[in-house]
Amino acid sequence: MTESGAQLFARLEARRCLKDIEPRLFPEDGGPNHGEVVELYGLEGTGKTELLYHLLCRCVLPKASGGLEVDVVFVDTDYSLDMLRLVSILDNRLNTARSTGSPSATLDEVVLRSCLSRLLVVHCSSSSQLLLTLHFLETTLTSRPGLALLLIDSISAFYWLDRSEGGASFARQEERLSKCAELLSRLLRDYRITIFATCHAIRRSQSGSSAASSDCDRPFLCRPWQRLVTHRLLCSRQEVLDNIAATAGGSKEARARQVFTVQASSSSSSKTKTCKISSFCVTDGGVEFF
Repeated sequence: MTESGAQLFARLEARRCLKDIEPRLFPEDGGPNHGEVVELYGLEGTGKTELLYHLLCRCVLPKASGGLEVDVVFVDTDYSLDMLRLVSILDNRLNTARSTGSPSATLDEVVLRSCLSRLLVVHCSSSSQLLLTLHFLETTLTSRPGLALLLIDSISAFYWLDRSEGGASFARQEERLSKCAELLSRLLRDYRITIFATCHAIRRSQSGSSAASSDCDRPFLCRPWQRLVTHRLLCSRQEVLDNIAATAGGSKEARARQVFTVQASSSSSSKTKTCKISSFCVTDGGVEFF
């Protein structure tokens, strides 16, 4: 297929590097570079989607409010995206920026609309739809050179459905996700975007705890996807200590009384093996790190 001048420009233009997207999550200078994939892995209820909201807001917020001011595509395969929650977090961040005296961070509807204009949301209800979405994503990347981040929540949503439809053939069970991984690999190479994707653990630890363990940490998606992943954020939920919750200024809501832990590791061949552990709670204003 012949490549137009606009497509060539979109591919070659330097997109925003997201290495500093959240220093509290990754080891020093160890964040995702151009063309890299971060997998947020853990059991249900371990803060993965809230982390995506946090990263999304960091990207779409204006620089005057501490954001990166880049475009984001959010692929919602679980139909769990809560726009009211997202707008609430954005509103809170803009309020915080204004209260610190930042002269350009004026809180009004125009600024909020500007943030949301940098977000494109796509819903998928099957792995076939996800595959089509990724095919058409190239057009979006061509027309929006400011697009630097692709979020997928979650990449494992159709795992059991694909296994059921694939019958006894292991290759057929993994066929669609493998094709999705191949497409993502090409988009990463040609357009140098960054990808964050959640992946639900399908096993619990033998003790039944939601804490991380070798039993529930094991990757289970197809090899092409596993080869794409350069960073892994292993998410778990801890029992809450009253003094920690008080220090964090947690709200009275149940979700704010929970403490979550993230263990970040890098498998990129260009980096030495590094690891970092961080903790956060979820408040009305979004994720708050300790």
